[in-house]
Amino acid sequence: MNLQERIAHIDRAQKETRKFAAEQRAPIAKDAQPLWPFPIGGMVAGAALFGAGMACAKLLGT
Repeated sequence: MNLQERIAHIDRAQKETRKFAAEQRAPIAKDAQPLWPFPIGGMVAGAALFGAGMACAKLLGT
């Protein structure tokens, strides 16, 4: 009987640990934002600056 009590105690502890871990992961997953807009924004900004530079060069006749 003592062995069964220990096994039950371990099972309860594992269940509580899993529940706690799930509660800790939930807000992290909810607040996570994708990182792909940053490189895309950088490429768009680079293209805009390149285009502005080419337009200035054309206006100046270089």
